[in-house]
Amino acid sequence: MKRRVVITGLGCITSAGPDVASLWEAVRAGRGGIGPLTRFDPASFGFKEKWAAQADFYDPAAHFPPHHRKRLDRYAQFALVAAAQAWADAGLPPRTEDDAPDYETGISFGTALGGIAIAEEQHTRFLEKGAKANGTASIPPALAFQVFGASAHANIAIRHRLRGYATTNGDSCAAGVVAVGEAFRAIRDGYARRMIAGGAEAPLAPLAFGAFAAVKAMSREPADPALACLPFDRRRTGFVMGEGAAALILEERESALARHAPIYAEVVGYALNNDAYHMTSSLPDGAAAAEAMARAVAEAGLAPRDIDYINAHASGTPMNDENEVAAIRRVFGPSNHRPALSGTKPFYGHPLGASGAIETILCALALRHQFVPPTLHCDEPDPACLDGVDLIRLRGEARPLRHVLNNAFGFGGINASLVLSQPA
Repeated sequence: MKRRVVITGLGCITSAGPDVASLWEAVRAGRGGIGPLTRFDPASFGFKEKWAAQADFYDPAAHFPPHHRKRLDRYAQFALVAAAQAWADAGLPPRTEDDAPDYETGISFGTALGGIAIAEEQHTRFLEKGAKANGTASIPPALAFQVFGASAHANIAIRHRLRGYATTNGDSCAAGVVAVGEAFRAIRDGYARRMIAGGAEAPLAPLAFGAFAAVKAMSREPADPALACLPFDRRRTGFVMGEGAAALILEERESALARHAPIYAEVVGYALNNDAYHMTSSLPDGAAAAEAMARAVAEAGLAPRDIDYINAHASGTPMNDENEVAAIRRVFGPSNHRPALSGTKPFYGHPLGASGAIETILCALALRHQFVPPTLHCDEPDPACLDGVDLIRLRGEARPLRHVLNNAFGFGGINASLVLSQPA
């Protein structure tokens, strides 16, 4: 028998603040989280792109002792902090190295680039100093396990003594939603009783930043950070790279009810497919993305007319925003139903593989608070992005919400859709 799956804990680090409360406060207040890129000087590398969504408030010393900071890069730190927040929010007791290993709790995380920033930093050092400098190796021993994406779930497993089903996917900007969806399947199909699911990204390093600039995917807004990330607006020029992490605790419903856990939402549908079209461009007619949405809705036992709100991928790139709306029209147009739609990346930028997990948190909070987040700064909506949808702009709205859909799309044509419902 398929088991029901609920969300009982939330945690995140974004440019909007150090936790879920600060993110939701920013959403309700309409306060964007984008500013100047200061992690390095983009002009010194010839980049015209200069905005980012940085977690400037984050202090590693507040979370990790010195010997741990030497072994954990920023990406893994983000993942660990978000997971710890979610664990505590779910009302789960702290776990120590003295606890027996937990074989029933697993981890599903996602990332696009993993430890790319530490790899860049150490590569530069290596080129400057060689394999040895003054008799001391210039390659830190920790580098071997800092650079790979699975360091997120591996470090979480070590920290919480979790020996259950565990994986980190690398599905580009869809990775966060894929992580939650695969965690949902693991619990539903009996491979785990509880999962920590989410995504993390720390990509603000020159080469990684430049790679996305080279394919002209990022915003080149010259003057105003408030205009740098403009989903569905006719002035949009690309996405704004961000950093951060989000984690959710998913549990088998009966187990959560038995321990009187807080329940934010129920996960009821998930689908994943591929455009099979192009590495950086989505299918113009949105056929594959539409199929992912339709399959997720159908798996939830719902019809398109039952979806009250869609949190769009809405990266702010000229092509992909329009193609996403075309896909939405394919699914919802025949029913003459216009679900509320918004793109929330102006609040936290686009932290690549973490974005979908952050947006899953926002969907869960939208259901809890019966509030649709806005598409910030969308003063001049693109007519091509308005037909067939109810775009929520500038300010959020109180709405009755029962079922919401979360979309995430990534390079390589990856399409992932997730359906959450009010807990029953």
